[in-house]
This record gives sequence, C-alpha cells and structure tokens, in this order.
Amino acid sequence: MKAQSKAQQKAAGAALAAKRGEAKVSDLVGASREMYDEMTEAELEEMASTARSDLPDRAS
Repeated sequence: MKAQSKAQQKAAGAALAAKRGEAKVSDLVGASREMYDEMTEAELEEMASTARSDLPDRAS
C-alpha cells in the first residue's frame, strides 16, 4: 500500500523506525502509533518508501 500524503508517509517512517528499534515506541503518538500497532514491518517499509514528490501535504 502506497502512502496517500506526505503526512502519512512521515508517520509510516516513524512507526517503521520504532519497529526496527531505532526510535522509542513511547515517542509515537496518533497515526504513527496506530500504524506501529496494526501494520507489519514490510507494510510500513512500503508505505514509508513512497516517493514524496507527487504527494499532497495531507490527504483530504
């Protein structure tokens, strides 16, 4: 699944970092915390790797 906005892509990156142990899980809030709990590392990696150039800042 590809990210639909820059905000979603950024949240996925934060959740992925926590899954990998590179960031603290306790620092996650909102969407990034939900993504951490509900998505696999592979799903997060795919979403976080979405090219940002064509994405809107926020999904409507």
